[in-house]
Amino acid sequence: MRLRVLFMIDHAGALGGAERFVTGLALHVPPDRIEPWVCSTRCGEPHAVVALREAGIPHLNLGRSSKLHVHRLSKLVAVMRRERFDVVHAHKFGSNLWGSTIGRACGVPVIIAHEHNWSYTGDRLRAFLDGQVIGRLATRFIAVSEANRRRMVELEGVPADKIIVLPTAYIPHSAPANGDIRAELGLASDAPLVGVAAGLRTEKALEVMLEAHSLLGGPGREAHLVIAGDGPCQADLQRQARGLGIRERVHFLGERRDVDSILRSVDVGAMSSDWEGMPLFVFECMATDTPLVATAVGGLTDIVQNGTTGLLVPPRDPQALASALTSLLADRSLARRIAAAASARLDQFTIESVAARFTDLYEQLSAQAGVR
Repeated sequence: MRLRVLFMIDHAGALGGAERFVTGLALHVPPDRIEPWVCSTRCGEPHAVVALREAGIPHLNLGRSSKLHVHRLSKLVAVMRRERFDVVHAHKFGSNLWGSTIGRACGVPVIIAHEHNWSYTGDRLRAFLDGQVIGRLATRFIAVSEANRRRMVELEGVPADKIIVLPTAYIPHSAPANGDIRAELGLASDAPLVGVAAGLRTEKALEVMLEAHSLLGGPGREAHLVIAGDGPCQADLQRQARGLGIRERVHFLGERRDVDSILRSVDVGAMSSDWEGMPLFVFECMATDTPLVATAVGGLTDIVQNGTTGLLVPPRDPQALASALTSLLADRSLARRIAAAASARLDQFTIESVAARFTDLYEQLSAQAGVR
C-alpha cells in the first residue's frame, strides 16, 4: 500500500525556492511508495499545474487571496476528511499553521511542518505560533539548516526532539536556454560577469551587492552585474546603482525561468543575504560549474566550505564581498577549482536523492503512528 501524502504550499510552482521545491518533491517521490497530492492555499502557477496534471498528481487550489479568506479552508477540511491522508507535509508559515491545526482536527496520523526561510526575529506572534502551536501539533518540524534548527529551539521554543534537519535540493529550471546572456545584453564576448538570482527583497541585502560591485578592483572594474528576479526593492536598487555610477554595468533582468542558462554564461555567482535557509541558488551554481561567493549565513555554512567549494564573507561587509569577487574574477584557475569541488558534491542534493530521504521519513513516521 502506498502512503497518501498531501503537500501544502501557498503558491505551487512559483519562482521562490520553497515553491519550486514542493512541486519538485511531489513529482519525484517514488510512485510505487507514495501517492502524492498537492494543495495550493493561494494559487498554482500554470506551468506547475500542467506538470502535476501530466504526472497524474491531484492538485487542490483553495484560491485564497487574503488572510481573511478563512472560509476557503473548508474545502481543505472536506478533502482531508474524505481522502484520509497518511501524511500532511506543509511548507512555510501559513501552510504549516493550517496544515497542523486542520490536519490534527481531521485525524491525519503524521503531520510535518517545514520552515524554509525567515529571520526568526521581529515577529513575536509568528515565533509564538511556530513554537507553541505548530511545534506542538506537528509530528516533526523540518529545518533546512543547523543554523535554523538552533534558532527554532532558542528563539521560538520548538521542542528540540521534534526537529529534523534536511536540505532542499537542486531542481533544474524547465525553461530552455535562451543563449548567451552577453549577446542578449549587447556585451563583449569576454566581458566579466557576476550573476545573482534572487527575489528583490530586503533580506537579500542587494544594496550591499551593488556597493561591493562599485568597489571591484583589477578585472572587476570592467565587470557587469546581472540580477535575475523582481520584487519590492527594485526601484530603490536602480536608484542606488545610478547614485554609485554603475547603472550601465548593472542589468536587472526581471523574473527568469532560465537561471541555469544565465549561470552558465557568468564568471561568478554571488549572494549578499542577511539571512537564508537553504537557497536553491547554491545548488544551481554547483550544477552549472559556477564558482560562488556568498555571505556566511544560514544553510550556506552547511553547504559551502570556505576556500574549497566557495568563498564565504561576513554579511553587511561590501569590501569583503568585493575582495572575494575580485579574487575569483582575477584568478580563473582558482575559480575553476572551486567550481569543480562544489560540483562534485551535487549528487547529495539532487531532487531524486532528497525525495528518497523524505520518502524514508514518511514511512518511518507512519510506521510509528501505526499506519498500515
